[in-house]
Amino acid sequence: MQDRYLTPCYLEPHQARTHEPTAYENLLGDTIERAFGSGITELDALVSFLNEQGPQPQTADTWTTENLAAELNRLAND
Repeated sequence: MQDRYLTPCYLEPHQARTHEPTAYENLLGDTIERAFGSGITELDALVSFLNEQGPQPQTADTWTTENLAAELNRLAND
């Protein structure tokens, strides 16, 4: 008997996604996951980690708190 909570209608992890992520989006997400996995929880430390590990921002030479917030906002609304 299949558990009613494991039916396919409950297994849609990307319900709001409108397109497949780009290579840049995947790399950015992977890098942020690695930062969190290494214990980083503060924005300034995350920005430093991104500047050390990549990817480079698409609109600037380095990450700042401002352009990271703008990029995450853009991705959330894309």
